[in-house]
Amino acid sequence: MSEPARPPLTLRDLAALPVTTISGIGPKKADGLTAIEVETVLDLLLHYPRRWIDRTKQASIGDLEVGEEATVLVRVQKVSSRRTRNRKTLVEVTVTDGTGTLRCTFFNQPWRERQLHAGMEVLLFGKLDLFQGRRQMASPVVDMVGDKTLKIVPVYPQSEKAGLYTADFTDWVARALAKAAPRGFADPVPAEVLTEHDLVDRARALRGIHAPDTMGDVTVARRRLVFDELLRVQLALVLRKRHVERTTRGIAHRVDGDLVDRFLARLPFPLTGAQARVLDEIRDDLGRDRPMHRLLQGDVGAGKTVVAVGALLTAVDGGHQGALMAPTAVLAEQHHLGIRALLDGFTVPDETGSLFADRPLRVELLTNRTTAAERRRLAEDLAAGHVDLLVGTHALIEEGVAFHSLGVVVIDEQHRFGVEQRAALKAKAAGDEVPDVLVMTATPIPRTAAMTVYGDLDVSVLDELPPGRTPIETEWVKVGAGAGLTGSAAEEAVWQVVRDEVAAGRQAYVVCPLVEESEKLEVRSAEETLEALQHGALADLRLDLLHGRVAAADKERVMAAFRAGELDVLVATTVIEVGVDVPNATVMVILDADRFGIAQLHQLRGRVGRGAAASRCSRVGAGATPDAAERLAAMVRTTDGFELAEVDLDLRGEGTLMGERQKGRNDLRLASLRRDREWVAKAREAAFALVDGDPDLAGHADLLDEVELLLGTEDTENLLKS
Repeated sequence: MSEPARPPLTLRDLAALPVTTISGIGPKKADGLTAIEVETVLDLLLHYPRRWIDRTKQASIGDLEVGEEATVLVRVQKVSSRRTRNRKTLVEVTVTDGTGTLRCTFFNQPWRERQLHAGMEVLLFGKLDLFQGRRQMASPVVDMVGDKTLKIVPVYPQSEKAGLYTADFTDWVARALAKAAPRGFADPVPAEVLTEHDLVDRARALRGIHAPDTMGDVTVARRRLVFDELLRVQLALVLRKRHVERTTRGIAHRVDGDLVDRFLARLPFPLTGAQARVLDEIRDDLGRDRPMHRLLQGDVGAGKTVVAVGALLTAVDGGHQGALMAPTAVLAEQHHLGIRALLDGFTVPDETGSLFADRPLRVELLTNRTTAAERRRLAEDLAAGHVDLLVGTHALIEEGVAFHSLGVVVIDEQHRFGVEQRAALKAKAAGDEVPDVLVMTATPIPRTAAMTVYGDLDVSVLDELPPGRTPIETEWVKVGAGAGLTGSAAEEAVWQVVRDEVAAGRQAYVVCPLVEESEKLEVRSAEETLEALQHGALADLRLDLLHGRVAAADKERVMAAFRAGELDVLVATTVIEVGVDVPNATVMVILDADRFGIAQLHQLRGRVGRGAAASRCSRVGAGATPDAAERLAAMVRTTDGFELAEVDLDLRGEGTLMGERQKGRNDLRLASLRRDREWVAKAREAAFALVDGDPDLAGHADLLDEVELLLGTEDTENLLKS
C-alpha cells in the first residue's frame, strides 16, 4: 500500500528547516549566512536577487567607450599583485569576453588575489578609463556568478567578509527548489484573488525570481511576490482595524451642540473647503460609539489647528475633556497660546453650580517647565473636571495625571512619538470607554506610504491652503563646497535681502546644520555663523542663537524676544523646524542646505509665509551629489508638500515600515512603495475583502499563519498599536 501524498510545503514548514539541510552549506558558510540573517530554508528563498543579468544583452568590452559605466560578463585570464611605493597592495586582473581585454586594478584589497583566479567567470560593474594607454576599470564591483550556462543570471547581495557570493546562492537556491519540488508549495492566497489580478502561483513565482528562463519570468514572479508582501502587511492592519471597531467601546459624542458652531462663527476667516470637509469627517466619527482613529495630514500652514480645536470642542460640548500632546515644550506652549486666543471669552455650563450658571472654558498647559506646585493644582482640577482642554508634552502621560472624562486626544507631529507614548495617553481615559484619537502631521506622507504605515487609521487630508496666504519665493543659491560664511557674491545678495526685510520691519531666520564647528564636516555651525554675522554681513542688526543645547530658560527667553520683535534675526538649528510661528518673519536662510532632507527643508520653509507679507526662502548649498541637487531643485520647483513627499520617497527610499524601534523581519524585502504604488492599493482592497468576508480569517488559516510568521506577533502589535 502506497503512502498517502504529503501536503504541499507551507512557509511555516520551510521556516522549520535549518539552512544546513541544503547540501553544500557547512558550518563556515552557515555562520556567514547567520550574519546576514539567513538561518532557515525560508530565509534562503526570501533572500531575493538584487538584479538579473541577461547574458544575451550584456555590454561587450570591445564596445565600451571611455568614461562609460557598464556591466560586463568576463573570464579571468591573469591575476598578479605588487607593492606600491607607500607599501599598499595593488592587485591587477586581466579579463576578457572575446571582444577585447580589460585590466582591473584593486588598491589595498590583497584578498582579491585569493578570490580571483584564471578561468573564473565573473560579472564586473565599473567605469572604463584609460591608464597609460590601456583600457582599465579601477576597483569595479565584482559579482561571482560561477560557470553557469543560464541565459538569465540572478545576482544576489553578497558578503565578501563572510565569503558569500552569487554563485553560492544560485547553487543553494537551486538545490532547495529541487528538494521542495516533489511536494510543491502551498498557496494560501485564494484562487479568485490570483485570477482577478493575473498573478501566477507561488511555485512559479519562486522559480521565476531565482531561476528565470527569461526576463519576462522575472517580471511576473516579482509581481506575485510583491503582492504577497503587501497583502500580509495590509491584512495585519485591516484585521487590527476591524477588531478594534468590533470590540472597543467609544464615546458617542454630542455633535449637535452649539460650541463648535460658535467657535467657527468667531473665526476671522472662513474655513477652506478642505477644512470643512475634514471637520465633517471627524465629527461624523465622533458621533459614533466606536473610537475614532484618524490621521490628519496637512501641509505646512493648511490650518490643522483649527480642525483640531473643532474636534476638542466637540468633546467639551458633551461634558468631556480634550487633550493635545505636542513633541516639544516650544510647540506645546505655542499651541496653548494659540488655542487660548481662539477660545477667549468662551463659556461652558458649570456642572457644579446652579442649573443655568456658566463658567469660562478653561485651557491649561502642562510641560516639564510646569512647577511642582502648579502641577499639583492642575492635577486636582483636571481630575475634578474643572479643566476642559489640556495642552502639553509627554508630561501628559506621566503618573499622577488623571482626567475626569477624557473624550478626544489630539497628537501633533505624531511621527515624533513612539507607539507606547500614544497608547499611554489613550489609556488615561476613565472607565472602559476609549477616547477618540486624532493624530496630525505637517510632514506630508505619500499616499502609498500612508496606506501601508498608517493603514489601520482613517486618513483625512488638508490639501488646500487658506486664502490670502502669499506664496513663498524659493531660490537655490549655488555656492562651492566649503565656501566661507560670506564667501561669495551670491551669498552676499542673500544677506542684503535680510537687511532690506529688517529695514522694512520684518524678521529673518538663519538655519545651520550643526550647533558647533566640526573638524569632520565642512559645514557651518550655528555658533560660528552667529559670530561671523554679528561681526560681518549683519553687524548692525539684533541677532541671537537658538539650538537644542540652549538651556530651557534661555530658549524661552530667546523665543519670547523673537516673537515680540525684539530680535531681527534668529540663528538656529532645526530646533525651529516644528512649531515656531512668527508671522512677522519673512525670510528663511538655510546654510549648507544640501545637508538637509526634503521633509526638513519643507518644514523649515513653512516657518515663513505665515503672515500677509511676501516671504522668501534662500537655500544656500553646493548640491554636491545628484540626490542633493535634485532635493534643492525640487524645493524651487514646487511648494506642494505632497509632491515633495513623492520626490523624497523616490530619492530616499521607504526605509522600514515599522520604524526604528519596531523593525520586523519582513519589512518589504522585494516590494517598493515607489515602484509598486498600484499594488499597495490592490493589496489593501484584497485585504478588506478577505477580512470583511471572514473577520478572523478562520477560513484562511494558512494565510493568517503567514502574517504571524513573517511579521511576527510582537512586531505586528508594535506596528498596529496606537
